[in-house]
Amino acid sequence: MGYYNQGYPPNPHRKKHRKFRWLWPMLIGATLGILLVAEVIPSFMQADDGSSNQALDMNNGSSGNTGKIINTSVNVDVSTQITEVVEEVTPAVVGVTNLMKHEDYWQQQESMEAGTGSGVIYKVENGKAYVVTNHHVIEGADEVEVILYNETAIPAEIVGSDIFTDLAVLKMDASNVEKVIEIGSSANVKAGEPAVAIGNPLGHIFSSTITQGVISGTERTIPQDFDQDGRADWQAEVIQTDAAINPGNSGGALINIKGQLIGINSMKVNQEAVEGIGLSIPIDFAMPVIAELEEKGEMIRPYLGVEIYSLDEVPHAEWDNTLNLPREVDGGVYVWSVEPFSPADQAGLEKLDVIISLDDKPVKNMIELRKILYQEKEIGEEVNISFYRNGELREVTLTLGSQ
Repeated sequence: MGYYNQGYPPNPHRKKHRKFRWLWPMLIGATLGILLVAEVIPSFMQADDGSSNQALDMNNGSSGNTGKIINTSVNVDVSTQITEVVEEVTPAVVGVTNLMKHEDYWQQQESMEAGTGSGVIYKVENGKAYVVTNHHVIEGADEVEVILYNETAIPAEIVGSDIFTDLAVLKMDASNVEKVIEIGSSANVKAGEPAVAIGNPLGHIFSSTITQGVISGTERTIPQDFDQDGRADWQAEVIQTDAAINPGNSGGALINIKGQLIGINSMKVNQEAVEGIGLSIPIDFAMPVIAELEEKGEMIRPYLGVEIYSLDEVPHAEWDNTLNLPREVDGGVYVWSVEPFSPADQAGLEKLDVIISLDDKPVKNMIELRKILYQEKEIGEEVNISFYRNGELREVTLTLGSQ
């Protein structure tokens, strides 16, 4: 522009030089383009396994990650593995319907749906399929119906259930069963590893729902109040996961990346300020219970034959005035009643005795006493009990009965 303003004609040498400046880059670019196309096209023409096409699709769907096909391929492999595992395991996860009988206007009984949950087919034997679910899913049921993943409904029998472990076993005809889940182990589960929950949240309308997350924690203890009296009756030992577990997921499967069952989904922390805390019964803990429910229809545990309450439920003034406890006592359980002819009755335990240890293991509250009895002792085993009566420390040995 400056040359024209000054009245000079265009410089012929300058014009010729500019031609070469844009020509060489064009030739180099064209050559590189031809080489690149010649290299890439054959790789995308490998049609059989679809791996090259998957890499292309992921790259097209990325945001600015041009050329990072190696990282994209890793993502595809993980996603594909989870998809394949879920596809393999889903037929072993079922819906469970709790049916209760109800009289209609004509006083005829009909079965009404009282609640729904999930279950897992863990065994087929002698033409029967066995399903594990939660106790609270089938509690109070007159009839139970199992809904397979393909929506086939099958009547089921309650083999047994247990409130403390929140486990129940169902039995049904195996004619339509296609898949039995593979049992894994919860012993070596680590925080941070992938976990997938499968179940029927909010009823059968969302059957076979898949949620993915990680193991958030292991060996969590959660207080449980069975009779809703505001006092904890038990502490469940569970696996924590952030895979979404909602009402209806109860009794469903928590699986690892290999598709193995590592937990039975049981509950979630349902508070307004809490999100992503789901809880699952570890499979290593569940399997012995399942076996006993199959064999006996119930969990038969050692018992003392006493009605007890935790000492921390009593005002401290009563520790001195009514129970006459020494100052050094900081916990225990007090006896409110003794069942006639029970082991406790035969050993001479009385109302208002305060138990502080079993076989020299301290007992601070009712949950600790139950854990010692239920998890460490056997029916027929002798147990030494230390207790206070009117401020005097005593000991007695009794033989545990069966609950």
